[in-house]
Amino acid sequence: MFNIILYNPEIPPNTGNILRLAANTGTKLHLIKPLGFNINNKSLKRASLDYKKDTDYFLHDSFDVCLNSIDFNEIYAFTKFATKKFTSVKFKRNDCFLFGSETSGLPKNILDKIKDINKLRIPMIKNSRSLNLSNSVAIAIYEGLRQNKFENLV
Repeated sequence: MFNIILYNPEIPPNTGNILRLAANTGTKLHLIKPLGFNINNKSLKRASLDYKKDTDYFLHDSFDVCLNSIDFNEIYAFTKFATKKFTSVKFKRNDCFLFGSETSGLPKNILDKIKDINKLRIPMIKNSRSLNLSNSVAIAIYEGLRQNKFENLV
């Protein structure tokens, strides 16, 4: 239904949790290199349990290669620097949700490729640094699923 794109994820348990989320929601997961870990990392496996085999996940060498491999409607970048709330968007089938690394977020050169109206934020209290990456992805995916009446989920 949706595509999750993780740009240079660094923490294996976060990616493992997101892999598990993707498996349980029918979401495709795209990982853009370099990763901060080996894809066979023990803590990645622990977090994803045995869901890796049930997940449509892809490794890409660059952001552009990733985008060229996906048939999508819109791409939304989640960043704390956006002013538009993610709940103000009507997500559609095949939309992409883009997230940056845990320590650096999305770099300027990647954000510059995204339309300003597609840069979204998850509200937090003033002066908060960030939410956990896997929590942010889950918030975004479940909002998209809710808007689409949890299509294909029971």
